[in-house]
Amino acid sequence: MDRIQVLEPVRLHTNAATHGRLSPFIGRLPEDLHLLILQYLPVPDIPVYARVSRALARLALADTVWNRRWAALGVDKYAFAPILDGLAEQARKKAPEVPPTLDVADDDFGDFSSGIGSSNLVQAQDLFVDTGITGVNELGNFVGTVTDFQSITATTRSQSSRTHYIRAHSLLIPLLPALLTAPHLILSHLFPPPAPTLAFQSKVIHLLSCFLSPDVRPLRDDECNQARSALRAGADRFEAMLLSVFDAADGRGDELAMREAAEASWEVWEPDRNSSGRSGVDWEMGRVWAEKREIFYTTGEHKPLDNFTPSGALNFEPMDDFIGFILDALREHGARSVRVFPPEAGVLLAFADRLASEVVGEYITPLLTHARSLSNGTIFLTATAASFREAWRMVGCIVEVSRAREASSTVDRIQAEDVVYRMFEPNMDEYLDEEVEAVKRTFEHISREWEKKSPTTLPPADSMAMNQPSFLTSSSPAHLKRSVLTSFTDMLLLPVALVPRVGETVAAGAGAAVQGIAMLDPRRWAGQGGGAMTSYTADTTGYQRGLEEGVLWEDDEKDRDEDEDEDEDDKESENPNNAKNPTTKPSLKSMASSKQKKMYDNLQLLISLDVTLELIHAARESLKRVETFVGYPGAYGHRVRDTMEEIAVEMMKVLGDRHVKGGFELAISQMRTYQPPAITDVEGGSEEKAAAAAEVLASTSTSVAPLVQFFELVHIGDMIQSIVQVYFDKELAPHVDVSDFLNSVVREKKRFENILDDSVAKGLNAGIEVLMNQVEHIILTLTPPRTYYPPEDAPMELGPTKGCTEAIRCLQEHLRLLKGNVNREVLEVFEGEVGERLIGILQKHIKRQIISLNGGFQVIADLNAYHAFISTLKIPSLTAGFAHLKMLGHVYIVDDAKDLAQIVRDVTRYGGSYRPEDLYEFVQRRSDWKKIEKVVDKTMYNLNLREDCVVC
Repeated sequence: MDRIQVLEPVRLHTNAATHGRLSPFIGRLPEDLHLLILQYLPVPDIPVYARVSRALARLALADTVWNRRWAALGVDKYAFAPILDGLAEQARKKAPEVPPTLDVADDDFGDFSSGIGSSNLVQAQDLFVDTGITGVNELGNFVGTVTDFQSITATTRSQSSRTHYIRAHSLLIPLLPALLTAPHLILSHLFPPPAPTLAFQSKVIHLLSCFLSPDVRPLRDDECNQARSALRAGADRFEAMLLSVFDAADGRGDELAMREAAEASWEVWEPDRNSSGRSGVDWEMGRVWAEKREIFYTTGEHKPLDNFTPSGALNFEPMDDFIGFILDALREHGARSVRVFPPEAGVLLAFADRLASEVVGEYITPLLTHARSLSNGTIFLTATAASFREAWRMVGCIVEVSRAREASSTVDRIQAEDVVYRMFEPNMDEYLDEEVEAVKRTFEHISREWEKKSPTTLPPADSMAMNQPSFLTSSSPAHLKRSVLTSFTDMLLLPVALVPRVGETVAAGAGAAVQGIAMLDPRRWAGQGGGAMTSYTADTTGYQRGLEEGVLWEDDEKDRDEDEDEDEDDKESENPNNAKNPTTKPSLKSMASSKQKKMYDNLQLLISLDVTLELIHAARESLKRVETFVGYPGAYGHRVRDTMEEIAVEMMKVLGDRHVKGGFELAISQMRTYQPPAITDVEGGSEEKAAAAAEVLASTSTSVAPLVQFFELVHIGDMIQSIVQVYFDKELAPHVDVSDFLNSVVREKKRFENILDDSVAKGLNAGIEVLMNQVEHIILTLTPPRTYYPPEDAPMELGPTKGCTEAIRCLQEHLRLLKGNVNREVLEVFEGEVGERLIGILQKHIKRQIISLNGGFQVIADLNAYHAFISTLKIPSLTAGFAHLKMLGHVYIVDDAKDLAQIVRDVTRYGGSYRPEDLYEFVQRRSDWKKIEKVVDKTMYNLNLREDCVVC
């Protein structure tokens, strides 16, 4: 077992003077403890303690003992040095002549000597004799001793805290006998005729109050308490006398006399123990002066209910007049308070605070009560924000008035703002609760009104107001989006007038925002010069663009150049086989039929820019009201910010969950019901009917009505997301920590974006199904039965079939419509899914055909066209898949059966995409299969199924 090492004890207390060494002991106690005792002993007991030993006597002379007492006197803090000089001058005039003294060496007890150079402990007590206030003689002996001491030490030591204190002590002790007299005689004994100035008297009283404080303890505790009580009684009588002098000077308008009395009163005033500190609110002179101002008693002519018109609307002109009356009084009386009262007294703030709570607050309360009683909750909210904004005018006035005195003002803007904040606090809880409830009611009303206009069964286009721009009919959707965002941004920059007045339309505020929304109506953009307009019709031709010249917006050259570059890129990416039908703009002319058109052309109206802007406008209007209180300190400040976030969160929830998500879900369900058009009304024989069907389909079937409208819906969703982003950046970001991913607004915005992305993704998935059904319908309808099995004498056409070209045109058109609507990743997924499904459709289509050798070349021509189209998508996996599919067409142009079998067996030829058994199925679609079946089977499997298979 290891030996246990004994730890040495460590001293926890060290003397700073020994630079880390252990404090020396005096007797059985460390020196530090003796110093601590000496600091808290009453002054009369210090000599008693010092007589114990020479070491303690020397310790009693240390500045550490006297620093605390000298600081407690507050000579530097309250500028008492001139007062001590004045008392010294008075003492010098009254004191008898003192015999000359000798300079002696400063030994251990030299500072305690009485002038005869003795160093015994008895003489050390002479400096600190029993200084009780029970007799005057003892005090006189003390003064004489200290005077002799000062004459010696003045030439032997530099000035120290002990020296300063001894001088102050010697000058103040002779004043204490005056406190033994009756309370009504204390002032006359303290200040015998000729009485000094009021300022000098107040300073002396204040100095004596500090001198008799528990931190100094010039006497023993009982005697100190008795002296303090007497001094307080004398100070009260002095304050009462000053109050009379001040009142008389106020009546005469003598600001100089008022200022002298006020400064003297402030000097001697001591706040109650329960008070928060020295302030004009509790100071009697400041309080009495404020109570006599007539502004508190002459406000009856201003009626709060005058701010309501007979119809119940708000008109704040009467409150304008009332606040003007308050500001005039504040300038008059507040400026006088600044000139008369000491700045540190804070009388201006106390007066303004009382004026705000007792006059302005009493005016606002019935106004808001009446507004709350009205059925329209918006009036209460507007009245609350407007009342606060009107009362806020006091802030600037207080700051302005505080500069009426040359001395630096102690009123800063924050203090002035707190005056209004404190006054308005009683109204904040009800207002913030009502603001949230009101904006929720508004959102609910907007949503219900929209749902009434947008039932589950979509009406025809002419029964719904199409008040939002069409992006697909625009020559530049990107430019149109920028125009809408510019108009929306301009709307956000419009000022909001929170204080309603007659003669001012709220066009500077909410009304202007409504007008800004109306400006986003494309019919308002219609070329009022030149007929530039996008018209909407509900006939069988679909959207008709009546724009041949002119523009919908003021063109920006840079944007125009960018758009032209985009168009050129689109032209270059088109399939060269389709050069006969160039399409530089999305064509919406082709719809299946009038019935299909009327069923699906309203799909884009399932979400609305108008509704989005109404929701944002309602949120912004509420936000601007709450923003009035954004500077509130403390708990209400947190509530205000929480309310702003709650409004923003609620707006995004309604917009995302109720409007966008619901609209997309309805659009998706409607889109899934789409069926490709059927030709049933063509007269004539079967051949004539087939030819007519082909002709009709060739001109009308390339556009999938619901998918085209869904692409428009995606454009609108993208526009809504951009609008929300602009609103977030302009209005919410200044009040939200955008870097805090846990913030409720940031999280809700992200959730809204996810809802929109998920809705678009689900819609695109349904759109792929609809699109590929249409493509398959085109291929089936426009590919006659003998397309790949032509007569032997029929001329050979090496170009792609009509079904192939129309199917490719349909895909190109819809992919072009989607381009620019979604990000590149989503577009690639969409294109990839389209390509994969197209391969399946083509494989199934080939397996349905009977293909001759001549028809094989037609198959290869079609597959080459499909491969060329897919190559423009620039998706490597798709391009490789269609390259293998194109190689598959070779099985139909090989004449020799053995060579054909070798091609079928060569799996590397198709990159592993097709197994031999897969190719065997395709080979069976040859018109000569019955002739070559035995040879192919023999070559591929080295057997003859008909002869070798026992089952067969």
